[in-house]
Amino acid sequence: MTTHWLPSATIQTLRQRATLIAAMRHFFASRDVLEVETPALMPTTATDIYIDSYRLADSPLFLQTSPEFPLKRLLAAGSGSIFQLGRVFRQDAPSKRHNHEFTLCEWYRVGMNLAQLMDEVEALVHTVFAAADVPRGMALKVERFSYRTLFETHLGIDPHGATLDQLALLAERELELVATDLSRTDYLQLLLSHCIEPNLPAACFIFDYPVDQAALARIEEDDSGQRVARRFELFLAGMEVANGYFELLDEAEQRTRFEADIAERARRGYDAVPLDEALLAALAAGMPECSGVALGVDRLVMAALGIDDIADVIAFPQTRR
Repeated sequence: MTTHWLPSATIQTLRQRATLIAAMRHFFASRDVLEVETPALMPTTATDIYIDSYRLADSPLFLQTSPEFPLKRLLAAGSGSIFQLGRVFRQDAPSKRHNHEFTLCEWYRVGMNLAQLMDEVEALVHTVFAAADVPRGMALKVERFSYRTLFETHLGIDPHGATLDQLALLAERELELVATDLSRTDYLQLLLSHCIEPNLPAACFIFDYPVDQAALARIEEDDSGQRVARRFELFLAGMEVANGYFELLDEAEQRTRFEADIAERARRGYDAVPLDEALLAALAAGMPECSGVALGVDRLVMAALGIDDIADVIAFPQTRR
């Protein structure tokens, strides 16, 4: 008897998932964060060279990888703190942690700095784990490490000051990787994912990234005077679950970064993407001081329920269609 039509997640797991998502919505409602909806199809998309978007055939429209750009337009229009919980799309190869279509919770908190947003993300994690009725949830300790501390501890190198040649030698030693066309960011991401992430505690934040990984985050000096990107990532059970920024407000600087991304995409032979002039106009008009974060709901559910395959928390993943 064929069973390919069945959902990959059990009905019990789908009920638990619904309970956790309801707890997330209640969390934001209790903090007076407005739920909003933005389009899934837009004429612009992320310029990030590490994100691949889906574009409709014979159309200028892209399926959105994140609601970030329209959410920031709402912030500039005076929305106050907002969140969106919905589906997004990325061309990641399907795996136990990736599905082409997934659920993202993205929110922006007006007047919050990055440390305050990390506190709120941690509070949300505790709320979700408690709703999952997982005993470890209430006592879960979310540790915090700077990007520099992790590289110095595990690899004996300062990621902010390391040269391309030094990183290439380190990758050859640690990963047996010999390459001639990788950037500093390429090497750092490979070293982080292969040498550091497997050794992370069950729950932790990594913060203050190198400036060439700033994306849409501000660049400021840390306590030692080192210029860093004010952003963080949350890891649970070895998975990256959330990515947050102390948001860049400067339209000219953001335009420069977008243009650099687009030029690098062209150099690598990647698909071209247009500048989001509406977002840049919103920044020029004035977006309030805020921090924002995008959180993968499927991965959070996996961590809360102790499940190690994303297909087991989704009714119909890519492999069941």
